[in-house]
Amino acid sequence: MQTDQEAAEDGSLARRAHGPRERSIGNPMIGLFRVYVPSSLLVLFLVDAAILYTSISLGLIYSYASVSDLLHDVGFLGVQRILFVVVLMLSLFTMGLHHRRYIAELKMVPLRLAASYVMAFLIFALVFYFVPGTRIWLSALIPALAISLCALFVCRLVFVRAAKVGFFRQPILVLGAGAQARRIELAEARGRIRCVGFVAADGPKIDVSPDRVVTSLGPLSEVAKRYGAAEIVVGLEERRGRLPTDELLTCRLQGLRVRDFSSFMERETGQVELQSLDPSWLIFSEGFSAEHRIERVVKRMFDVVVSSLLLVFALPVAAITALTIRLEDGGPIFYRQQRVGLRGRPFKLLKFRSMCVDAESDGVARWASVGDRRVTKVGAIIRKTRIDEIPQVLNVLKGEMSFVGPRPEQLAIVEELSRSIPFYRYRHMVKPGITGWAQVNYPYGASVEDAYEKQKFDLYYIKNYSLALDFLILVQTVRVILWPHGVR
Repeated sequence: MQTDQEAAEDGSLARRAHGPRERSIGNPMIGLFRVYVPSSLLVLFLVDAAILYTSISLGLIYSYASVSDLLHDVGFLGVQRILFVVVLMLSLFTMGLHHRRYIAELKMVPLRLAASYVMAFLIFALVFYFVPGTRIWLSALIPALAISLCALFVCRLVFVRAAKVGFFRQPILVLGAGAQARRIELAEARGRIRCVGFVAADGPKIDVSPDRVVTSLGPLSEVAKRYGAAEIVVGLEERRGRLPTDELLTCRLQGLRVRDFSSFMERETGQVELQSLDPSWLIFSEGFSAEHRIERVVKRMFDVVVSSLLLVFALPVAAITALTIRLEDGGPIFYRQQRVGLRGRPFKLLKFRSMCVDAESDGVARWASVGDRRVTKVGAIIRKTRIDEIPQVLNVLKGEMSFVGPRPEQLAIVEELSRSIPFYRYRHMVKPGITGWAQVNYPYGASVEDAYEKQKFDLYYIKNYSLALDFLILVQTVRVILWPHGVR
């Protein structure tokens, strides 16, 4: 039986834990093809699809279709309705409107919506031209676009509001109050998760906020129930002699999810936590299938098809770029540099030259910096728009690179980073890529600290590789190109 003082303390902690945190969008997570998707964003995705389907139906009714035909005959104008939903959903996703970070930036949502609709309109124009049978009359298309645009914006206002009051956030109880627990608390402050409390079970050292430590202890299952936790995360620095195995098993049998710190952070952040990474976790965890024969063959076919299409469509841009580089200073068009590839084998990376001819005349490898004086005028433009990366398609066709994978680095930089970053050489388990999970989730890296952060994403990609993840990265790469950040 709780005393009044204990009840008051518990109520105070619950209020602190459940109090609204600004711009928090996230839990719980659902695994789809080895890609963890917040259930809140999955709900938003389905609601968006329903809005778009309803909007095009209303547009068709306004223009020339009858209500009875659309309601009773699913096949009537079905291709047009499906096309409308698919194109708009792809455009919304590409512009980051299903990314929790960008949804929370409500001031930017209208601009991203506008960019999505411009992109969708261009896709419609191409599809209608090459496949006339899918054409939607403008008298139906324009009202449908207008209706859906307003509805999607309102939907995001509601979504962000629901996230702020904790509607989508699943409560967790953290076993531990040391350094690992502190990193979970910091992740919570960034709006990813919600902790109802921290159980101090790893010694006297407390690294989390003292007022969030659960003091009225009892069986772990009862503590979790008392604070409304749906999941327990084990964040102990030292488990030997301190891990309450029997209590955790009881929680598991009672339906509570139990996760270790590394798996939890991987799921919530889309990266592998390096600081506390145990080699045994890498050995026994699922994933690392990129080198399986079937996956390797399918990925190679995927690379050849995507690279060939890109080469065809990018040819006019590449020709103009080559001409402007030559006209600016008369130097070579291409830049070749030795990089480290699959299993540590070196290869010559090909790019459009964006720096002056003697940028590395002393042979010393350097990080690019903000406002780097070595960058030419044309180079500044093609680096910002990523046009300088186009020639790497030839590296992909030759089999030296993949379209998606960790970015290749120079040998000197690899040797430097391997000494300071854990498991750095594991990134060479797969072919390097033109774009990658780190590139769409982290700005341009120009220091050891940046490389450390990007290694977390690269290791996540290697561990959770799938074609679905490759496709997700490709689509998000369009967003990175159109909304550049961190370019140097």
